[in-house]
Amino acid sequence: MRPPFHLAFPVRDLSETRAFYEDVLGCGVGRSSERWIDFDFHGHQISAHLSPEETPVQANEVDGDAVPVRHFGLVLPWEEFEPTAQRLRAAGVAFLIEPRTRFAGEPGEQATMFVQDPSGNALEFKAFKDPGQLFAS
Repeated sequence: MRPPFHLAFPVRDLSETRAFYEDVLGCGVGRSSERWIDFDFHGHQISAHLSPEETPVQANEVDGDAVPVRHFGLVLPWEEFEPTAQRLRAAGVAFLIEPRTRFAGEPGEQATMFVQDPSGNALEFKAFKDPGQLFAS
C-alpha cells in the first residue's frame, strides 16, 4: 500500500465546500477550524483553506478539451466511474468536461470527467480499463 497524499487548496466559503465534499462526494470530515477543513478523499487527506481572493483557473488543450491547469482528483476503479458520474449528475453538479473516453486506442486510454467544487477548484475523475496503463506513454 502506498502512503496517502496530502493536498491543500483554496476555497471561498467553508460551509458550501463542506456540503460539496461531504454530501455530494461522500468524503469524511476530519479536523477543522474557522479557516480550514480536512477531508478524507478516498484515504487521502485534502485540506480546504479559506482564501476568497484566489485567482481563476487557466486551461490547456488536452485531446480536444480545455483542461484546467490546476486540478486534482482520483483515479477510480473502472466500475466506479459511471456511478460517480451519475452521483454528480443527480446532485446537479455541472461538468466542465462531460464524461468521455480520452486517448482512445492509445496507451493510457481512459474515461475522464471534470467538475468544479463551489469555489471553482477543478476536480478530475478518471478510470483505466487497464490500471497498468496509468503511467503509459
